[in-house]
Amino acid sequence: MNGDPVSSTENLTAEVIASADAHSAHNYHPLPVVVATAEGAWMTDIEGRRYLDMLAGYSALNFGHGNRRLIDAAKAQLERVTLTSRAFHHDRFGEFCARLAELCGMEMVLPMNTGAEAVETAVKTARKWGYRIKGVPDNRAKIVVAGGNFHGRTTTIVSFSTDPEARADFGPYTPGFEIVPYGDATAMRNALTENTVAVLIEPIQGEAGVLVPPPGYLATVRELTRERNILFIADEIQSGLGRTGRTFACEHEGVVPDMYVLGKALGGGVVPVSAVVSSEAVLGVFGPGEHGSTFGGNPLACAVALEVIDMLRTGEYQQRATELGEHLHRELALLAGSPGSGVREVRGRGLWAGVDTDPARGTGREISERLVDKGVLVKDTHGSTIRIAPPLVISKEDLDWGLERLRDVVG
Repeated sequence: MNGDPVSSTENLTAEVIASADAHSAHNYHPLPVVVATAEGAWMTDIEGRRYLDMLAGYSALNFGHGNRRLIDAAKAQLERVTLTSRAFHHDRFGEFCARLAELCGMEMVLPMNTGAEAVETAVKTARKWGYRIKGVPDNRAKIVVAGGNFHGRTTTIVSFSTDPEARADFGPYTPGFEIVPYGDATAMRNALTENTVAVLIEPIQGEAGVLVPPPGYLATVRELTRERNILFIADEIQSGLGRTGRTFACEHEGVVPDMYVLGKALGGGVVPVSAVVSSEAVLGVFGPGEHGSTFGGNPLACAVALEVIDMLRTGEYQQRATELGEHLHRELALLAGSPGSGVREVRGRGLWAGVDTDPARGTGREISERLVDKGVLVKDTHGSTIRIAPPLVISKEDLDWGLERLRDVVG
């Protein structure tokens, strides 16, 4: 298929989905849309129907589909060199690390590919730091995490998940983690011991339904970890890089963690790019051969990520997320407060919202499918919750168009 609108029968979409179902593991349950092309905040399926993307690849597409700056940067690098492995230096690596460290206000970068790899890297870093620097006895290191978390799907990461779907049947589980309720500062305080090497949390929990912690929670965690010589690791894979109206969601409480875990939008929706960013005192614990990735920090990834960093340095996208986010939440609040509304609660920050709908109106999946029929793409999570996270480049007019369709379905 060449991406042009297809003039075939109504069965074309069903046929393509059936082919995928026949030959791929069923580890996802996609909505019944087969995308062929995309630009900005819009996607077009193989039969020529257009859809407003209100998910943005779980924030991987913060800058929209087919962003010219990112595509041009990728094309230019494709003509030069795409992979050297870390066996050799390449001419984009040092600049990428320096510029990302500067954006984060940190000193060192350890690049990987996917978000889960970056979280695994953060876990390994914290443990090694705990043994080498803090002096925790061998194999006694503990990392405190929050219930309802989503940090990825590797064996170690699902070991500290509280989601049965992510965790069940994948044991035996990796030890060394303690789970406390998200947003509960007292529980966090009580969980910290002399063997705690890190606290790993999302400043806003995305998969859980865009849960924003109580005011002051992140600042309290920062204070507790600093007092007890514990690393504060902020997983900003979904919340970071402009989504909430700031470069990092931690900034809303004036908090600077010891380590950022980044991914998704860092690759601009073009290539997978992730990274752990911290101080020399923390990332300096690694020696050659102790951790790595063949593709981590490859030239193509660095070229695209450098363009992302330049775009974020202007502040334009953070400002758009702030202004459009205020409009989004104002409109959602009006919808939730309307008599007979099917919206029970709305949460979020910036251009990111979790919408809890009345189960009597249908599951989140069913509501998402009804929105597909109206030309809007969102994604459900945990029962009757849907997530809204359009590209930061969406126009106010398009955002209002999507919200009007949401009103038609649940209002």
